[in-house]
Amino acid sequence: MGERDGLWGLQEHLQALTIDELRVANWQRQNEGVKESKQSKPPKPMVRPGVGQGRDKNSPERIAKRKAALSRAADRRRALARGEIS
Repeated sequence: MGERDGLWGLQEHLQALTIDELRVANWQRQNEGVKESKQSKPPKPMVRPGVGQGRDKNSPERIAKRKAALSRAADRRRALARGEIS
Protein backbone atom coordinates (compact mmCIF):
# COMPACT_ATOMS: atom_id res chain seq x y z
CA MET A 1 0.00 0.00 0.00
CA GLY A 2 1.41 3.35 1.06
CA GLU A 3 2.84 5.17 -1.93
CA ARG A 4 1.12 2.97 -4.51
CA ASP A 5 -2.50 3.80 -3.75
CA GLY A 6 -2.20 6.95 -1.64
CA LEU A 7 -3.54 5.25 1.48
CA TRP A 8 -1.69 4.84 4.75
CA GLY A 9 -1.45 1.66 6.75
CA LEU A 10 -1.23 1.33 10.50
CA GLN A 11 2.55 1.85 10.54
CA GLU A 12 2.31 5.15 8.66
CA HIS A 13 -0.44 6.44 10.96
CA LEU A 14 1.49 5.45 14.08
CA GLN A 15 4.64 7.11 12.74
CA ALA A 16 2.69 10.32 11.96
CA LEU A 17 1.19 10.25 15.46
CA THR A 18 4.66 9.90 17.00
CA ILE A 19 5.96 12.80 14.90
CA ASP A 20 2.97 14.95 15.94
CA GLU A 21 3.58 14.16 19.61
CA LEU A 22 7.28 15.04 19.30
CA ARG A 23 6.49 18.32 17.56
CA VAL A 24 4.04 19.28 20.32
CA ALA A 25 6.56 18.30 23.02
CA ASN A 26 9.27 20.42 21.35
CA TRP A 27 6.83 23.33 21.05
CA GLN A 28 5.97 23.05 24.75
CA ARG A 29 9.66 23.02 25.72
CA GLN A 30 10.36 26.00 23.47
CA ASN A 31 7.53 28.03 25.02
CA GLU A 32 8.12 27.00 28.62
CA GLY A 33 8.22 30.07 30.85
CA VAL A 34 7.24 32.40 28.00
CA LYS A 35 4.28 34.71 28.46
CA GLU A 36 1.23 33.39 26.58
CA SER A 37 1.02 36.45 24.35
CA LYS A 38 4.66 35.91 23.26
CA GLN A 39 4.36 32.16 22.55
CA SER A 40 4.54 30.82 19.04
CA LYS A 41 1.51 29.04 17.61
CA PRO A 42 1.18 25.33 18.41
CA PRO A 43 2.13 22.99 15.57
CA LYS A 44 -0.59 21.60 13.36
CA PRO A 45 -0.89 17.82 12.97
CA MET A 46 0.56 16.17 9.89
CA VAL A 47 -1.88 15.93 7.01
CA ARG A 48 -3.03 12.35 6.61
CA PRO A 49 -4.68 11.00 3.45
CA GLY A 50 -8.44 10.71 3.73
CA VAL A 51 -8.59 12.34 7.15
CA GLY A 52 -9.90 15.72 8.21
CA GLN A 53 -10.07 18.97 6.28
CA GLY A 54 -7.82 17.77 3.46
CA ARG A 55 -10.73 16.18 1.63
CA ASP A 56 -11.81 17.80 -1.59
CA LYS A 57 -15.58 17.97 -2.02
CA ASN A 58 -15.18 17.96 -5.79
CA SER A 59 -12.68 15.14 -6.13
CA PRO A 60 -13.27 12.77 -9.07
CA GLU A 61 -14.26 9.96 -6.69
CA ARG A 62 -16.90 12.05 -4.93
CA ILE A 63 -18.27 13.38 -8.23
CA ALA A 64 -18.58 9.80 -9.52
CA LYS A 65 -20.36 8.70 -6.33
CA ARG A 66 -22.80 11.63 -6.59
CA LYS A 67 -23.54 10.87 -10.25
CA ALA A 68 -24.10 7.19 -9.45
CA ALA A 69 -26.48 8.09 -6.60
CA LEU A 70 -28.42 10.49 -8.82
CA SER A 71 -28.65 7.85 -11.52
CA ARG A 72 -29.94 5.23 -9.05
CA ALA A 73 -32.55 7.70 -7.77
CA ALA A 74 -33.70 8.51 -11.31
CA ASP A 75 -33.93 4.79 -12.17
CA ARG A 76 -36.00 4.21 -9.03
CA ARG A 77 -38.35 7.10 -9.86
CA ARG A 78 -38.85 5.74 -13.41
CA ALA A 79 -39.54 2.24 -12.06
CA LEU A 80 -42.05 3.67 -9.56
CA ALA A 81 -43.78 5.63 -12.34
CA ARG A 82 -44.06 2.49 -14.50
CA GLY A 83 -45.42 0.53 -11.54
CA GLU A 84 -42.57 -2.00 -11.54
CA ILE A 85 -41.93 -1.41 -7.85
CA SER A 86 -44.04 -0.04 -5.05
